[in-house]
Amino acid sequence: VQLQASGGGLVQPGGSLRLSCAPSVHIFTFDAMGWYRQVPGKERELVATRTRGGIKNYAESVKGRFTISRDIAQNTVYLQMDSLKPEDTAVYYCNAHLSSGPDSWGQGTLVTVSS
Repeated sequence: VQLQASGGGLVQPGGSLRLSCAPSVHIFTFDAMGWYRQVPGKERELVATRTRGGIKNYAESVKGRFTISRDIAQNTVYLQMDSLKPEDTAVYYCNAHLSSGPDSWGQGTLVTVSS
């Protein structure tokens, strides 16, 4: 399974970005898909996930600012990030979770929030 992630970049504080993740198989293959992020020297942390059934889970630090969604026709999962803060700066990884097997990870896309 391959996950193609895109959409990172440089944005000013208060700005917005949208990340995309397109798997090489149908998104309904997975029990859940989501996004994690990591900064140097820290562990990878959950940002947002969405189950096949539509249940969403967000890190407290992004609630009200980030939205995870999916487009079945495009076979893509999105992370809309609004009101970005410098502390959101990280490498963001797309994740695909199967209860019966190992998780799959995208290649990571860098988000930098800076003026």
